[in-house]
Amino acid sequence: MADNTRFTQRRVRLRIPKHFHQEPVISQLVSEYHVTVNIMAAVLGANANGDGWFDLELRGTDEQVEHALGYINDLGLEIWRESDQDGW
Repeated sequence: MADNTRFTQRRVRLRIPKHFHQEPVISQLVSEYHVTVNIMAAVLGANANGDGWFDLELRGTDEQVEHALGYINDLGLEIWRESDQDGW
């Protein structure tokens, strides 16, 4: 059985479709799932004409990070996770 209180960090890249640009996706990760979010890189046009991309580092307990990733998945956002062996 996994220790859900162990702290972890996960690096993910997200594609944020245009229709999500006004949604507080990253804010929800912090307020609802209690993970620390470090934005490593981001591309989001000033006029929001197209998809945005975020390279995020998520920190928290294993359980918090897994629930946060579940939220992202439930939204149907495209997500790439860091490979354990090869990095990006």
